Amino acid sequence: MRGPHNIWRLVRTGATLERAGAMNVVLDAFEAGTLLRFTARTLALPFRWLGYRGDASLPPTTRALTALGPAYIKFGQILSTRPDVVGDDLARELRVLQDQLPAFSVDIAKREVEHELGISVDEVFTSFSEPVAAASLAQVHKAVLRSTGEEVAVKVLRPGVEKAFRKDIDAFYFAANMIEFLSRKSRRLRPIEVIEHFDGVVRGELDLRLESASASEFAANTEADEGFTVPRVNWQLSARRVMTLQWAEGTNMGDNAALDAAGHDRNALATRVLQIFLSQALRDGLFHGDMHQGNLKVAANGDIIAYDFGIMGSIDEYTRRVYAEILYGFIKRDYKRVAEVHFEAGYVPANQDVDEFARALRAVGEPIFGMDASRISMARLLSYLFEVTERFGMQTRTELILLQRTMVVVEGVARSLNPNVDIWADARPVVESYIKNAIGPKAVMRDLMRTARVLSRFGPRLPEMAEAALVRQGKNFGEAEEVRSTSALWAIAGAAVVGAAWVATLFI
Repeated sequence: MRGPHNIWRLVRTGATLERAGAMNVVLDAFEAGTLLRFTARTLALPFRWLGYRGDASLPPTTRALTALGPAYIKFGQILSTRPDVVGDDLARELRVLQDQLPAFSVDIAKREVEHELGISVDEVFTSFSEPVAAASLAQVHKAVLRSTGEEVAVKVLRPGVEKAFRKDIDAFYFAANMIEFLSRKSRRLRPIEVIEHFDGVVRGELDLRLESASASEFAANTEADEGFTVPRVNWQLSARRVMTLQWAEGTNMGDNAALDAAGHDRNALATRVLQIFLSQALRDGLFHGDMHQGNLKVAANGDIIAYDFGIMGSIDEYTRRVYAEILYGFIKRDYKRVAEVHFEAGYVPANQDVDEFARALRAVGEPIFGMDASRISMARLLSYLFEVTERFGMQTRTELILLQRTMVVVEGVARSLNPNVDIWADARPVVESYIKNAIGPKAVMRDLMRTARVLSRFGPRLPEMAEAALVRQGKNFGEAEEVRSTSALWAIAGAAVVGAAWVATLFI
């Protein structure tokens, strides 16, 4: 599937941009230089007639991306939250991609529901509306349960969307392979692994059973979070291609005029959306991975309501601590500590110089902190950090790709609410609180106790493990084997010490 025939797909991408009249719009938005502009137009213009027509009623860029398919739409959704990158006009145009795409008919949606759930729509619902939102992979209908009268949201995947996505992602894989083949320098970035990560995320979004599970877990984690709400999943009416949730009434977070009319404080909302995201990512390790305006509402009482849980991010506790220390180091402008964390985590090769790396990080951070609040940007920091880490041989951390991308998206949402939001000032209390709880003395004792619990389960086996190590040491006189056996003995001794510490802790 990933052979040279995908060149056709890539050629059609440029041709479609030309045919829709979007090529110049995109080049202008990104302030493309003369060489890039000439190359793009030269390659695309002769094939203009091969481009997809798209929906002529849509603006040029939106028309091109919707014609190209789900993966391109996802890319456009991200750009819609970054007016500081693509400009206000294009960001406003791309916002249509979030939940206002052309819908398929309600009759098709009902057939999908009946086929997936094995029910009659008319018997289960007293009403089943026309689509209220249509996104890249699915659309949503408002319905009322006949049994309870409760209003619910019924999400239904687009017919044939799996095949369409497969076509797009195959072209991306082909492009990634070509990049690695043609550019040795790019291999450090592991572009194929990046596409594999993106592929896995969207594959999960195409199975609504997984989304239902994510929504349920996310709701449990955030139940006590003030000012934040997650709709409840109706498991009896959810399946692979259909998902039913409690209906969430509110104002779309992308409609500033409506938010103002409803009396909401947009400055407070900007701060809260940033702090909620960071708190959930650091505290729980589970975060909403697609927090653009189209997936957020504001309830009448001011609560932020999140929905569309197809893309969820997950990071382990150790990585969360590393990420928090890096953020905290930048906030405190302690570049030596940021450098040390990169080395301790193995992100930067040990043969590099930590002091030189710290000076390079200072060159990243100081210009940003010298800016006024409206210009301090997480996206700018990540861009500069990318340049520095590339120079020091750091490989792309695929487990952090979604976290970093979502941070940029959330920043875009916050800036759309309050252009002068101070990203670092808002992030500081959340990161400081996490550092105190996760890295302070109490956290050390908690880690020790947790380790002791794990090791205590192996207590009955410690004697035989020690005996086996001694036997191996007696039979093997090679230096390498002796080193390994000695290491094993030290590990067992360490386990015994930790176990004793655990017992002492219980008595204390």
